[in-house]
Amino acid sequence: MSPVMSGIGMTSQRTRSRMLSRLREQGIRDEVTLAAMGAIPRHIFVDEALSSRAYEDVSLPIGFGQTISQPYIVARMTEILRGNGNLGKVLEIGTGCGYQTAVLSKLVKEVYSVERISPLLMKARGNLRELRMRNIKLKHADGTMGLPELAPFDGIIVTAASGHIPEDLLTQLAIGGRMVIPVGTEEQTLYLIERTPTEYLQTKLEAVKFVPLLGGTS
Repeated sequence: MSPVMSGIGMTSQRTRSRMLSRLREQGIRDEVTLAAMGAIPRHIFVDEALSSRAYEDVSLPIGFGQTISQPYIVARMTEILRGNGNLGKVLEIGTGCGYQTAVLSKLVKEVYSVERISPLLMKARGNLRELRMRNIKLKHADGTMGLPELAPFDGIIVTAASGHIPEDLLTQLAIGGRMVIPVGTEEQTLYLIERTPTEYLQTKLEAVKFVPLLGGTS
């Protein structure tokens, strides 16, 4: 039996079903997003000592001052990014432990994910290797710069809060594309940015709490 299915994994399907019920109660409506959340074993993305809390609606530490977002936030950002439509190529800023990356991989053709903290990226690679996902490309780079060489992207999801909406990321969004990003320092708000042929439309959504988006690499 694979490590994914051993231990807590034996009961995780029931636990995941409870998580999905809670997400529906919290207002998540996109069943495609919910199915992806239900298909990913969240417990393999957290430290073993915290695995019993993996399906609770809380953010958990993953080391290096970073966290894995609570299931509601992952589902909400994914649902907004999808907009009930199919996405081809998506850029994720902030791989973290790889959980959001794994969820996205179930929903889009290609996921490109950038992480600035090298040991964290190595950890994410190990987590994702267990799931044998072929449509994910990870890169150690400064997320504030995006990946201009691979632009444009149908969707961009930013998993850390920026003091402003980075210009470099806006220019990498395809026409008709969507970006979901938390903005703010002390008080943070989730924004949806939609690129039209002539402008960027901003929709202010809800209050959130993320670690700050930092430049550079380590």
